[in-house]
Amino acid sequence: MKSKILIPLLAGLVLLGACKGVNKSESADTVGDAVSKEKAVALKKDTLQTGSKLVKKADIHFKVKKVQQTSEQIAALATSLNGMVIHHTINSTSENSADIKRSSDSVMRVTVVNTTAEMTVKIPPANLESFMLQVSKMGIYINNSRMDITDKSLDYLSTQLKLKNQNERIAQDKKETNTAKSPDDLLAFKNNMVDRQINNRRTDDSVKNSIVILSFYESNVVTREIIANNDLSAYNPPVSKQLSMSFENGWDVFVSLLVALANAWVIFPIGFGVWMLVKYIKKKRPIALVKS
Repeated sequence: MKSKILIPLLAGLVLLGACKGVNKSESADTVGDAVSKEKAVALKKDTLQTGSKLVKKADIHFKVKKVQQTSEQIAALATSLNGMVIHHTINSTSENSADIKRSSDSVMRVTVVNTTAEMTVKIPPANLESFMLQVSKMGIYINNSRMDITDKSLDYLSTQLKLKNQNERIAQDKKETNTAKSPDDLLAFKNNMVDRQINNRRTDDSVKNSIVILSFYESNVVTREIIANNDLSAYNPPVSKQLSMSFENGWDVFVSLLVALANAWVIFPIGFGVWMLVKYIKKKRPIALVKS
């Protein structure tokens, strides 16, 4: 009778101990899971704060019919896709030129002109592919096209965590007066924080706006223009006119010479007198020699 009572009692005690062991292991597992979940939530929180930082860049080089017209179309397209043109240049260079004489005072200048353009456009990443596709259709053919995607998420998160550590360090230094830094060290520390914040803002801007660099050109154009002849010898009169003018100039020179001689009439009598005096001296000199 006693054995019948003891057996169920022992069974109940064993069952109770087993339940307690299970409860302890379950509680330990629950605590471990809670800690793991807390770490995962913290990591997820940092990741959510950072977000996906994908920087997209593209460039395309292509040939078009008209550079000026294509530039206007690209600017309108960028505006319609919530973008903007941040750089635009058009260059026209002379490949070769020649001057062809048309008349005595004008020439036709023929010039071979090469025209190119460069544009830098900011486009929201969601509209980047559409923008690239529509720009490609504007060209006669594409020389090269490229698009790169860079993931800046880890760099962004690293900068955020470093800024967090620096903020905690500043808060700690404010509490501990004995650890005050020198003004130069404090200034360098704060400037470093500013640089990190600016880098993250620059990354945010790169994520929100993709940069597209466009370079395009058109076929060489031959231009013709009538300009004044800058060769002064071309303005000389014809040969017949020059001959008649030379006779007139010769007569003018002869008349001028006669006038000059007439103005110098006093020279002739003076010269004649000097000549007579020299002749007289020469005649007297041999006579004096004979007498001696």
